[in-house]
Amino acid sequence: MNDLTVEIHGEVLVKAPGVRPLDFREEMPENALAAWIDGDVVDLKRPLPHGGQLQWLTFEDSSGQRVFRHSSAHLLAQAVKRLWPEAKLGTGPALDDGFYYDIWLPNPLKEDDLQRIEEMMRTIVQENLDIERVELSREEALALFKDRHEDFKLEIIQRIPEGTTISAYRQGEFIDLCSGPHLPSTGLIQAIKLTNVSGAYWRGNENNPMMTRIYGTSFPSQAALQQYMERLEEVKQRDHRRLGPQLDLFSFREEAPGFAFWHPKGFQLYRTLEEFSRRLQSERGYEEVSTPWIYRVGLWQRSGHWDHYRDNMFLMEREDELLGAKPMNCPGHALLFKESIRSYRDLPIRYAEYGPLSRFERSGTLHGLLRVRGFHQDDAHLFVREDQINQEMFGVLDLVDIVFRAFGLPYEVVFSTRPDDYMGSLELWNKAEKDLEAVLHERGIKYQINPGDGAFYGPKLDISAIDSLGRHWQLATVQLDFQLPEKFDLTYVDQDGSEKRPVMIHRAIMGSVERFVGILVEHYGGAFPLWLAPVQVVVIPITDQQLNYAQEIAQKLKRQGLRVEVDARNQKMNYKIREAQLRKIPRMLIVGGRDLENHTVSVRTREEGDIGAKPWPEYIDELVEQAQMPLG
Repeated sequence: MNDLTVEIHGEVLVKAPGVRPLDFREEMPENALAAWIDGDVVDLKRPLPHGGQLQWLTFEDSSGQRVFRHSSAHLLAQAVKRLWPEAKLGTGPALDDGFYYDIWLPNPLKEDDLQRIEEMMRTIVQENLDIERVELSREEALALFKDRHEDFKLEIIQRIPEGTTISAYRQGEFIDLCSGPHLPSTGLIQAIKLTNVSGAYWRGNENNPMMTRIYGTSFPSQAALQQYMERLEEVKQRDHRRLGPQLDLFSFREEAPGFAFWHPKGFQLYRTLEEFSRRLQSERGYEEVSTPWIYRVGLWQRSGHWDHYRDNMFLMEREDELLGAKPMNCPGHALLFKESIRSYRDLPIRYAEYGPLSRFERSGTLHGLLRVRGFHQDDAHLFVREDQINQEMFGVLDLVDIVFRAFGLPYEVVFSTRPDDYMGSLELWNKAEKDLEAVLHERGIKYQINPGDGAFYGPKLDISAIDSLGRHWQLATVQLDFQLPEKFDLTYVDQDGSEKRPVMIHRAIMGSVERFVGILVEHYGGAFPLWLAPVQVVVIPITDQQLNYAQEIAQKLKRQGLRVEVDARNQKMNYKIREAQLRKIPRMLIVGGRDLENHTVSVRTREEGDIGAKPWPEYIDELVEQAQMPLG
């Protein structure tokens, strides 16, 4: 094979023997930021590995965006160091929509300081500094950052084992510890906006120094940034913490931090979601159970959760005994399975539960319904034979698809593999990962691999929904578990009379119902579809003379299972209509004198406005049909 030279924007990138021209058969796009080689991100400024499948990364790719925002975090840190040379750097990761950097500053930032930092960042962009990777020994890294008085960087380096090669990235006078990858130069970051500042303890420990956390976002163009800022304003308007109380759905009080108070309309919404889930699961052979919500801690020690979750559990000591409120249902379901002798003919067994769960989240992390301490899940555990794994996983993924399509939520799948603190044998882990990946291939599901992020007892699929504002929410999780059946000595009698271990499939689709409600409020902006809306129909009599007729209509609709109100207030019709629109009620049935005479209703929809008179009671069938749950 011949040597191959690859040029990127006029700069020699690769000159290496043995690189196959086939690897570079596609021209690099002008907006390339980095590249994948066999699934690994590599820098454009470094020689690409020999051979392998090449894929260019652009800002259109989520991985490309993270490269872009990670470089933007370094840009922010460089600007702060130019303005305040005595500042000390912490860490600065990329986020889904931006980045932040934790920096120790001798004095708090003032309101106009963010603008000064932005201006300095733009200056560095104009300088178009090359971003270069530097590899250092541990001793070289310690000497370098000691000379720069970067105490927090020294702390990081001191935790790195001796003999490790440490990577850093340099741009002009600035250098920072980082594994990369990064952009080729600062000049690619054409649009920057710093959004807010908060405090954060170094490494999340309240005994450590308080850092200044500066948040920002960045884009390749001003037009893209402007579009993003408009979306941020829309996000603000749709914030569930604002819409929830406004629509009389839920509230939070300081007397019970992290626990929601559900108002009647909000609880109706909550119950509708549960009913939707129950009906889907009942059709598919799930049996609903209820298990205790407080256990002796010995159960959690036996299951392995104690070592991983005790800091997030609500614990109580009574009569010299330590008890814990459950953060998940799986150990209780394992105990239920164990209560009877099971035959291979009994499997699969599918237990579903909507009971209360609790996890002690730190007060600073609580965020409306999106991060709570008390919640419920559409939780289920399937006990299956090994030969049923494929079939049951297919059924679970079908259910995921039906649920997400019902809410207009496209989704992405991430396959998370064995973590460092895994429980059980490597052989069982390898089998679980192989079985789970085989299902994905057989169904033709596109997925990304997240190495080392599986549950401690098994590999998992994390399924993220994409809402109407383009935000990703990790919702469903499906986990294949060979470990808990071992821990609890679960068995069934096989066809030949021998005892076999079942396999557990853990799955939740909406996940926390509380969190799912918060996401839906923002996804729909409070304008829920007809089948889901807490109040589906409001009947509005124009005068008191039509009140009996309006109440008769409401009663007939209620008998058909619809959620109806009559607005009998002594207010003008237009005022009542405007109020119903502000409450985002999907259907308004207005009845006046002519409607009473002709046995009609004048229909207004939330989306279309006035659509004219409809014959009554024939219209009831049309309305009932439109309000059906989308059960697939």
